[in-house]
Amino acid sequence: MATVTEHTHHKLRTVDIAYIGLFSTLMMIGANITSFVPFLVVGGVPITLQTFFAILAGLILGSRKGALACTVYMCIGLAGAPVFALFSGGFSKILSPTFGFIVSYILVAFIAGLIVERSGTKVSYIVAALVAFVINYLFGTNWMYFAYKIWASAPEGFTYKLAWLWMVPPLPKDIILSIFAGIFAHRLQKTLKIIPIK
Repeated sequence: MATVTEHTHHKLRTVDIAYIGLFSTLMMIGANITSFVPFLVVGGVPITLQTFFAILAGLILGSRKGALACTVYMCIGLAGAPVFALFSGGFSKILSPTFGFIVSYILVAFIAGLIVERSGTKVSYIVAALVAFVINYLFGTNWMYFAYKIWASAPEGFTYKLAWLWMVPPLPKDIILSIFAGIFAHRLQKTLKIIPIK
């Protein structure tokens, strides 16, 4: 009986696939806000809404399905669909210095979902969102720095400090949106009840 229950718990339902598709689409939309507002590109880092949607995916869908939604988004982009920032795509994007942020969205969704799967309080949702946001910045910025130093053509005078200075403009936006994501997801989760809280 335990085996059957465990199998059922991990099996994706039709509604789960729909939610995963929805959040993959939201990631695509969030990536390309800079195409409509081009002045939101600072240094080598475009300002997007992907962190917000990746956090929401984890908080609303849970660790496994949230991470899967972000993985689907990444795979669609690597397959050639123009779903990355500035309507770019293709396997060559894996060499882009900012590709680490795309990889980090999978971790962001997974960690955010993992935290709220253990506690369903509003505070835990906000904490999960902020922890996930920090992971996004740490992983993505360090990937970008090492990419510029190892295989990409770094701008003149590029330093580790400069890499983090590029992250300052989107910082307030991402902090505020992370907190909002936590509050919004907590309210929505009470209605949808997608995540079974332990």
